[in-house]
Amino acid sequence: MRTESGHDLRHHGDAEVRDDGGSLVDLAVNVRADTPPVWLREHIAASLGGLAAYPDGRAARAAVAARHGLPVERVLLTAGAAEAFVLLARALKVRRPVVVHPQFTEPEAALRDAGHAVGRVLLREEDGFRLDPAAVPEDADLVVIGNPTNPTSVLHPADAIAGLARPGRVLVVDEAFMDAVPGESEALAGRVDVPGLVVLRSLTKTWGLAGLRIGYVLAAPETVEDLQRAQPLWPVSTPALAAAEACVGPRALAEAAHAAHRIAADRAHLLAGLARFAPAGLRVAGPARGPFVLVRMERASAVRRRLRDLGYAVRRGDTFPGLDQDWLRLAVRDRRTTDGFLRALERALTV
Repeated sequence: MRTESGHDLRHHGDAEVRDDGGSLVDLAVNVRADTPPVWLREHIAASLGGLAAYPDGRAARAAVAARHGLPVERVLLTAGAAEAFVLLARALKVRRPVVVHPQFTEPEAALRDAGHAVGRVLLREEDGFRLDPAAVPEDADLVVIGNPTNPTSVLHPADAIAGLARPGRVLVVDEAFMDAVPGESEALAGRVDVPGLVVLRSLTKTWGLAGLRIGYVLAAPETVEDLQRAQPLWPVSTPALAAAEACVGPRALAEAAHAAHRIAADRAHLLAGLARFAPAGLRVAGPARGPFVLVRMERASAVRRRLRDLGYAVRRGDTFPGLDQDWLRLAVRDRRTTDGFLRALERALTV
């Protein structure tokens, strides 16, 4: 979907590694490397014996509710966070939806597909892409923001986001990458004191389950009921339900917390390496707090093509409203992969 501003809202990182990109080192997709872990694959495989029965999501829903300290009536399981955006666009009766950009483009694409005229709030590079609450129109009755935001990697203060709540407004916070933040600082998941709050979570990023499609919505019971009515019957498969239940258990939460600290250390290593290219004009948005970083440089499109020739896929930035062709998004990887990428980037920048 290409909008009047020329942004292709349906372009995502996986397009960089399809077809002839399948052999590239992947820094374009934000799924954590080396996942799903063996124990999770085995758990999902064990669920296959129950495929003859229709999916029963009660246990998984209860597990998600317990993980966030909420009643089950506040939880809706979805086929990934992307389905949740479609449900919100179709089920909620809103007049003036606003999306805070740059961010994941599916919320706006889903709203447009549902016939909504979508307003944009464009955060500015000179402000570090930090949220300016005053920029959000007072009459917006649906506001969508990511935290930490894809692709900027900015982690907005929870109080600043909660301050966007208004009577009669739905406040949608995409926390798909929050479990990659140590301690999940600034999370709103589990909060019941913010009126109109809808929090989306994805289990595909941290656990490498993009091909399985599993996520969930946390919202007031009446909102959950509205979204559930817009879902088809049995929207989440039995293997995905098994994964959801496992990924919110104590073992998984401990592993995710450890992974978040490792990602933070690997991100620091990447940022230190990128700092060497500042004299060449490379700038990093930030401070970065997600499992990816956003960088700006001259001739970024040419650098991206050169990196592909050198064996590395990175995410183009010009499909995000608020960014142009000078931006690239880089997924955080282990130090060995990062060091190889930095050598390739040095070569790409000298051509």
